[in-house]
Amino acid sequence: MQVTAGEGLTAKGVFTVTENHQGAPGLAHGGLLSAAIDEILGSLNWLLGVPAVTGRLECDFRRPVPVGTTLHMHAAIESMHGRKVFTRATAHMNDSAGPVAIEATALFVQVDLEHFVKNGNQAEVNAAISDRSGKWKNMTNTHVSHISEFEVNP
Repeated sequence: MQVTAGEGLTAKGVFTVTENHQGAPGLAHGGLLSAAIDEILGSLNWLLGVPAVTGRLECDFRRPVPVGTTLHMHAAIESMHGRKVFTRATAHMNDSAGPVAIEATALFVQVDLEHFVKNGNQAEVNAAISDRSGKWKNMTNTHVSHISEFEVNP
């Protein structure tokens, strides 16, 4: 998936469903589509410069998504309350004006890096912190205006 920062606290993403993503023959697996939506919604937290984890994800599947379909996703932060970040996304089929395939809302909870150290595999956490420390270092909302495109889950 390629994600691009939009205006304000929004992001756009493009994801193409391949035969490796199918559930029923010829159709995307709903769990895979949920993961794709979670990725774009989670990417919004990069715009805030604070790590966060998914607290709740709700997906409404509006129509089947055939293999070969390119989903054009738009995600936005709706509001924030303390450590809670409320988000919303839509996925359109084949272009940004195509029919809506998925609508989703999610709640993310901001956490500090200790959350990952305490709960994750230590070697993987250390590697991720080392790899991303340059990307996260001194990242604030004032720096976000210079970000136009970033890789999700590098």
